[in-house]
Amino acid sequence: MSHCRKKETNKATLLGLAGNATLAGMKFVAGVAGNSSAMIADAVHSLSDLGTDLFTLLTLRISCRPKDKNHKYGHGKVETLATAFMGFFIAFVGIGVLANSVINIINHYSGNPLATPGWIAFGAALLSFAIKEFLYRYNLYVGRKFSSKVVQANAWNHRSDAYSSIAATLGIGGAILLGPNWVILDPIAAIVVSFFILKVSVSMTKDALLELIETSLPKAQEKEIISIASGVSGVNNPHELKTRKVGNDIAIDLHIQVDRNLNVDQAHDITVELEKCLCDAYGKETHISIHIEPL
Repeated sequence: MSHCRKKETNKATLLGLAGNATLAGMKFVAGVAGNSSAMIADAVHSLSDLGTDLFTLLTLRISCRPKDKNHKYGHGKVETLATAFMGFFIAFVGIGVLANSVINIINHYSGNPLATPGWIAFGAALLSFAIKEFLYRYNLYVGRKFSSKVVQANAWNHRSDAYSSIAATLGIGGAILLGPNWVILDPIAAIVVSFFILKVSVSMTKDALLELIETSLPKAQEKEIISIASGVSGVNNPHELKTRKVGNDIAIDLHIQVDRNLNVDQAHDITVELEKCLCDAYGKETHISIHIEPL
């Protein structure tokens, strides 16, 4: 990982950490003061984000280590593994929010009516949406620019919180404006929040697990690799292509045929040119293995 990549990904994560710390405290106060289960659920979500931010910082520190004798493909898989763990953690939070909301609804209809939420909770939900949407866009920009899966995962974590805040705003606003008979909208909003959280966690975990089990690159990208190889002078019949992700980089294993009358140096020059073309297309850290066969 370059110095610039490390600096910018850390900066994005630290900004998110500061935002989540502020929001978690604000939402708990607003949720308690405003009698809003939806806002308290949203506060729990922000508090969980603090943990994922710290986890992201630790992951970035480990994954940026250079290749060594025991990790010749680098430490990129650490980011993938961290993304999977983050997905499981977010799912746990979503299930907790869902369960708490269902319990509140049951209690409401069992003779323990919920209190009408206050305007302070409504205002906190609106402010939370604005801050989390900004953090989502900034982290996604940095994650894509520097090809960091864990920062992109953290961005979607922020987006799930922004969705949570929208649901909380609607539920709290409806409960306030429509009167005591509609106070049930508040825990219903919290249930909606939980489904947003679970949706993000499933998507995040699925992508990470597919990479961990060495799933090949998309067919379109493999066709592109074959096309690049076919365009290199001296390369014939590229075949037996195997691909996989290694953290932020990719690994390519390819067989090619060359003129059997070439000497070793000439055949080697062809593979060097092919490697250069592939690295130009997919980054200099691309892991490339080329097997030569006589035509």
